[in-house]
Amino acid sequence: MKIAQIAPLWERVPPPTYGGIELVVSRVTDELVRRGHEVTLFASGDSETLAKLEPVTPGALRLDSQIKEPIIYEVLAPGQVYQRATEFDIIHSHVGVWSLALASMVSTPTVHTLHGSFTKDSQKVFGEYRMQPYISISNSQRQADLNYVGTVYNGIVVEEYPFVEKPQDPPYLAFLGRFSPEKGPQHAIAIAKQTGIKLKMAGKVDVVDQKFFDQEIAHHIDGRQIEFLGEVNHSQKSELLGNAAATLFPITWKEPFGLVMIEAMACGTPVIGMRMGSVPEVIAHGESGMVCDSYEEMAEVLPMVLELDRSKCREWVENNFSVTQMVNGYEAIYEKIVRERTDRSWYMQALRASLESLTALKF
Repeated sequence: MKIAQIAPLWERVPPPTYGGIELVVSRVTDELVRRGHEVTLFASGDSETLAKLEPVTPGALRLDSQIKEPIIYEVLAPGQVYQRATEFDIIHSHVGVWSLALASMVSTPTVHTLHGSFTKDSQKVFGEYRMQPYISISNSQRQADLNYVGTVYNGIVVEEYPFVEKPQDPPYLAFLGRFSPEKGPQHAIAIAKQTGIKLKMAGKVDVVDQKFFDQEIAHHIDGRQIEFLGEVNHSQKSELLGNAAATLFPITWKEPFGLVMIEAMACGTPVIGMRMGSVPEVIAHGESGMVCDSYEEMAEVLPMVLELDRSKCREWVENNFSVTQMVNGYEAIYEKIVRERTDRSWYMQALRASLESLTALKF
């Protein structure tokens, strides 16, 4: 198949540090190329891919201080794709609302992976285009009345995450994610202080979250019990997660997936998460971690989590969240949508031919 992938422009594909969506797009795109598909990736120009790269911007928007209106480029990317829609059998959008209107104006089908959660405002936009094909990344994400054609869990290349049989001694807890209220770094700190175990924290601080970081996080960082590592690359991330006794996922919102959970478990590290959003789907409760109903409970279950078999954590990811399984899911959906389009085209051609034959008859 000839497939177009539309990636967000905020980070490059794959991201050098933080960027869950861009990492997923990278893994999907490269695996599709390996399977023999002709794939074109519309992304930032600094992206690295096995597909044909069509750069929408020279580099990732987050790193370009000269760009004052990033929204302009978020509009530009789908525009470039849909001008060339006839070149593709299917278009796969990872950019949310930005592709909806244009997708409805071309005959080439678009499938939309929903990487975020819904707001009251975004539901209005999606509702206008509810019959387009949508893919959820967890069943819990399906909070809007849309035409869902499947759920495809995010996947990783498990081999890129070294398995660590035993955590570092003395033990520490890990937190990896954006330093924003919904990711719950403030709760991770409280859990660490309640248990008395060291906490290593890594992730980025966006401009919009700087005030939160300064007021709620910074004064707790002492370099001893609470250590802040900043943004980390892949090898640093694997080391952080793999050597941890447990990874904390103390979210305050309905997280649609949470890639860090499977990254940690792939390293053998169990995850303690809040029962919100996709967490009960991603963590095998009592086997690869614990799903809790309060932040206090997250601290209380730590002794039990430390007794879990780390090899079971790895197996859980291998069996449920690999790139192979993810792309199998996407490929099956592509084939179904393209086949349905072909069937409709055949039917319309046959109907047109029949009508023309009837018109030609002389009575």
